[in-house]
Amino acid sequence: MKLEKPSYHESINQMYEKVKNETTNVVDRFNEQEKTRCPFCTRGLSCQLCSMGPCRISEKNPYGACGIDAAGMVIRNFVHKNMLGTEAYTYHAIEALKTLKATAEGKTPFEIKEPEKLRWLANLLGIDGSNIKEIAIRLADFAIADLSSADKSRVVKIIAPEKRKEVWKSIEIIPEGIFGELLTVGTSAMTNVDSNYVSLVKKSMSMSITTCIAAQFVLEMVQDILFGTPMPHESFADLGILEKDYVNIAVDGHEPFVGMALIKLAEKEEVQEMARKAGAKGLRIIGFIETGQEILQRISSPVFVGLVGNWIVQEFALATGCVDVFAADMNCALPSLPEYQKYGVKIVPVSRLVRFRGIDVGLEYKPEEAEKIAKKLIEIAIENFRKRDKSKAVRIDKKQKIVVGFSIEAIEKLVGFETLLNAIKGGKIKGVVALVSCTTLKNGPHDANTIAIAKELIKRDILVLSMGCGNAALQVAGLTSLEAKEFAGDKLKAVCEALKIPPVLSFGTCTDVGRAGYLLRLLAEKLGVDVSQLPVAVTAPEYMEQKATIDAVFAIAYGLATHVSPIPPITGSDKVVKLLTEDVKKLTGGKVIVEEDPAKAVDLLEKVILDKRKALGI
Repeated sequence: MKLEKPSYHESINQMYEKVKNETTNVVDRFNEQEKTRCPFCTRGLSCQLCSMGPCRISEKNPYGACGIDAAGMVIRNFVHKNMLGTEAYTYHAIEALKTLKATAEGKTPFEIKEPEKLRWLANLLGIDGSNIKEIAIRLADFAIADLSSADKSRVVKIIAPEKRKEVWKSIEIIPEGIFGELLTVGTSAMTNVDSNYVSLVKKSMSMSITTCIAAQFVLEMVQDILFGTPMPHESFADLGILEKDYVNIAVDGHEPFVGMALIKLAEKEEVQEMARKAGAKGLRIIGFIETGQEILQRISSPVFVGLVGNWIVQEFALATGCVDVFAADMNCALPSLPEYQKYGVKIVPVSRLVRFRGIDVGLEYKPEEAEKIAKKLIEIAIENFRKRDKSKAVRIDKKQKIVVGFSIEAIEKLVGFETLLNAIKGGKIKGVVALVSCTTLKNGPHDANTIAIAKELIKRDILVLSMGCGNAALQVAGLTSLEAKEFAGDKLKAVCEALKIPPVLSFGTCTDVGRAGYLLRLLAEKLGVDVSQLPVAVTAPEYMEQKATIDAVFAIAYGLATHVSPIPPITGSDKVVKLLTEDVKKLTGGKVIVEEDPAKAVDLLEKVILDKRKALGI
């Protein structure tokens, strides 16, 4: 399907018209690749693991050279994606824990901003200490040891809901630490080891549990401890936050550490004066992707001006000619970005994980060097501003006011768990859908499906909790603003007016799946039910990469019906499709829903919620 209109957002369409005749871009590359898609790969029926391959399975050739069948090949390919997602989340978690420890030792520019949350988390995990610094160090050591363990995860044992652990124990998916899980799953998914598709799915579910609870939940709590728990506040999104007359440093990826260090420095008058002496109006930090989202949820600062959008907007934002430095951390930086240096930006990796064509070195993040890296980026940006040709910059006027920062604590404080549950029991809110999504061009224009599904959900009085790149889509579209109540059904609109909240609550990044899981634990415990009984579902309307796949597996293991689009590469096996869309419900209570049409997808999600309401007698 060739995309005639690249994006739901007119700001991106406007920049595409500029870029398409000047340089490579994600839309044109996607359209070219659509001409040569491999039908075997699309269905998961291609394997290149061993020297006897590549093998492709068909009706005429139902086995690979080794003898693996379609079900085994399809799910093994899927499990490989799951592993990569787990590894990325774990890397982020360990970076966060190292940063906490180094901060406690006085080696970073950061502080323990929320000591009470540190005490709460430490107490939850059974960690004590005579002072805050000692507690922080012990917590970091404990969590890293748990992630590294080949024994059963202690964090999962403590954090997971009791009723869920009973389910997981009954099907033997209580997980080890992440490293232990990766060893088991990775070895199992090699050639000629585990070719049983049910066994591989169960192993992946086990890995997903420790990923989302022991890595995601803990790392987000640690980032709250260091930088503050998200609380509702206003900010801005879309390309209109870019102004050519400022020194603009963009932070991109998934880790907020370098970005937070930049903000601390940029708030100093002497740094702003340096920018003004270079001819700028000042120096600003610009949020891209999940790094920007992590900061956006927590920070209200005059030097942090908001979020441009999700990963697909990168090239178009840089092509405005307004950005001086693009600081790329561990995830979601397009390989094409060096070619966009022609628009005056300097691409600088700030993680040892990230390199580009022609860019072999970077300022690699270590907690002890956070301030040093931030100072260097500011120096590079100011010098680059002197050289950047401001006369060629493009001004995009679109800028959307948004409300962000709806953490668990924020929902409890602003809404109240009892109020939320009473609204659900009374039918003012039918239920809640967690929208946890990337963004893609595979199933239509950029962000179009995500926005269509969110609008349809709130129109039917279903509250949306948004995370990931999908969160950015809804922010730019204005659905996380207070004015978005006008898109909601009458009952949800009345709730929004009474509580002064949007119908889409901006909950964070894809990493906040663990936080969302803990929120559901709290709500389920208040009702005295299992998480799977709540009138709750999940949608990933535009999933794209490997981290999304392990999130989806966790949602299924957690007992939640989970809609995914575009269709994942599992359709080459009817057995696998039946397992994930039907049979797994008997094991965990969760299942996969596959539907490409947004309205039909919401029909299915609404039915799940109504069925659960009926079962609860509400």
